[in-house]
Amino acid sequence: MEEEIKPSAPVAEPTEEAPAQQGGYEPHGSVAAPRPGDRKDASRRGRPSERRGGRGGFRREGDDLLERVVAINRVSKTVQGGKHVRFSALAVVGDGKGSYGFATAKSSEVPDAIKKALEKARKSMRKIEIVKGDTIAHDVTGVFGSTKVVLKPSIPGTGVVAGGAVRAILELAGVKNVVSKVYGSRTAINVIRATDAGLRSLKAYDRIMVLRGKKTEDEVRARRNRGNAQPAPQEGE
Repeated sequence: MEEEIKPSAPVAEPTEEAPAQQGGYEPHGSVAAPRPGDRKDASRRGRPSERRGGRGGFRREGDDLLERVVAINRVSKTVQGGKHVRFSALAVVGDGKGSYGFATAKSSEVPDAIKKALEKARKSMRKIEIVKGDTIAHDVTGVFGSTKVVLKPSIPGTGVVAGGAVRAILELAGVKNVVSKVYGSRTAINVIRATDAGLRSLKAYDRIMVLRGKKTEDEVRARRNRGNAQPAPQEGE
């Protein structure tokens, strides 16, 4: 007897996959959906790991501030469900021309903590006066808690005789010749705050002359105007 041959079921032809729903994220390999962190408008949407933007985050064009991360600490908080681990970052920014800022921030990931600290530091900029020789005008002492930082001006060629947090804030502020000494606690944030207290106590020459009664406000203003005025061009040029 001949075997009865049963007809096979028809084979469905392969069809193209349906397009992704509008509003959802397509695979990152797709050309139509680039990574959220690469968008031209610097959109912050997307998962946290996709919107860090590197160490400096989403930088504004024309931002010439120098950045430096001083310290990164691992902090832990014990809660009912266990330990909540986060990271604390201490960052300093400056333009090298007398302006500087510092801040600390926390986050569950190190890049996010650094980015938040840099953004906060940009919003709290301070200005100091740098005298001839790229140094400070006079000796100052900054105190914060149990930390004391002594800063002394020095001649050109000395460099920044400092270490750790003091060096970071002085170099980014634009001070190139100075001698420093730290007494007491060496915690990075305390050292930076003590250094900031010392720099903010610097006094300008004109201000001291006015306080001592040697000059008046009008004389100081006239002196500044003469210094800022440009020499008139000579005839024939």
